[in-house]
Amino acid sequence: MASSQSVLSHLFSTPPTTSLQIAPTSSSDDESAYIDWDNLGFQLMQTDYMYVTKCSDDGIFRQGQLNRYGNIQLSPSAGVLNYGQGLFEGTKAYRREDGRIFLFRPDQNAMRMQIGAERMCMPCPSTDQFVEAVKQTAIANKRWIPPFGKGALYIRPLLIGSGPIFGLAPAPEYTFLVYACPVGYYFKQGTAPLNLYVEEDVHRASRGGAGGVKSITNYAPVLKAMKNAKANGYSDVLYLDAVNKKYIEEVSSCNIFLVKGNVLSTPIAKGTILEGITRKSIMDIAHDLGYTVEERLIEADELFTADEVFCTGTAVGVAPVGSITYKGQRIEYKISSDLSCKQFYSRLVGIQRGVIKDERNWIVEIE
Repeated sequence: MASSQSVLSHLFSTPPTTSLQIAPTSSSDDESAYIDWDNLGFQLMQTDYMYVTKCSDDGIFRQGQLNRYGNIQLSPSAGVLNYGQGLFEGTKAYRREDGRIFLFRPDQNAMRMQIGAERMCMPCPSTDQFVEAVKQTAIANKRWIPPFGKGALYIRPLLIGSGPIFGLAPAPEYTFLVYACPVGYYFKQGTAPLNLYVEEDVHRASRGGAGGVKSITNYAPVLKAMKNAKANGYSDVLYLDAVNKKYIEEVSSCNIFLVKGNVLSTPIAKGTILEGITRKSIMDIAHDLGYTVEERLIEADELFTADEVFCTGTAVGVAPVGSITYKGQRIEYKISSDLSCKQFYSRLVGIQRGVIKDERNWIVEIE
C-alpha cells in the first residue's frame, strides 16, 4: 500500500471546498423521520440529500452541492463501470443523549481514501473537503439520525471514475459523492455471537493487489463464498492468505482479532488487509487497558487455542464470535459478560457518547 510522505503531502494539498450550494428544502426536512427505530436493521433506506462534486484533468474538486437523493447519470463507458475504478468509505453520525450530533474519526476515512486513490490512479478530495462533505451530508439528513442508543446514520462517501474511457486508462473525470442511510445492527442476529466459516479455496485478496485499500473491486468476488456460507447457516466467511493458505486475514466486511490471556492479536496489514478505523481504535483502547497488542501473521490453527475471537468494523461495530468452522471442525468460544471485546466496545461507546474523556480527539461534533 502506498503510504510515503511525498504521496500523502501531494494528496493533502488539494484546496478545501468553498461554501456549498444547497438544493431547496421542503417543509418536512426538519421533522423526524417516521421509522421504527427499535427494529432498525442494515438495509438501504432512502434519505433526503446527497453531496456531489466533480473534478477533471486538473485533479481539483470543485465546489460541492447538496442535491436531493436520487439516481446519477453515467456514460456506458464510464471508468467505474468498465474498469472498476472506484473507492468507497464508511463512517457514522451519532446522536448523543442531549441531542448533539457527532462523527467518529472522519479524518481517518479521508486519509484512507487518499491512499486508495493513489493506488487506483485517481485524484481525491483533501481531508478538509472530505470531512466537510460528510458533515454537510449528516446535517442535511439529520432527521434520519436515530435517537440516542437506537443506531446511527451510516454515511458512505464514493469516489468514482465517472468520465467516459474506452481503452484501459484512468478516467478523464471523477465524481465524489456522499449519501447516507440510518442503520442498526449489521448482522441479522443483532448482538448474537457470529458463526464463521473458514474459506480455504476462495481468496479475498492477493499480494500486490488492491486488498489493502477500499476498492469497489474487492467486494463482488467474495459474494459467492458469502452466499454459500450463509446458505449453510454461517454468519460470514473468514479468508486465508492466497500464498500459503494457512494465515487468517479478514472476514468479508470486517477485521478479526484473537485474544489469548492478556495478548490481543490481529493479522498484520501488508497490502491484503484493510486497515479499519474501528480496528485501529480497538487496538489503542486495548493498549490503554493494559493488553499487549500484536499485529502479526496468525496461523489458522491458532483459532483452536484462542480464548476469544471477535470482529470489528464501522458497519459491524465490535462483534463477538461464538464459533468458527475450519477443516470440518467446529471451534466453540465461551461467551460471557466479561469478554475482552465487551470491555473494548464499552470503552469505545463511552468515548463516542461523551461518558469517557476523548483524549485522542476522535470525536468531531457537528451540531
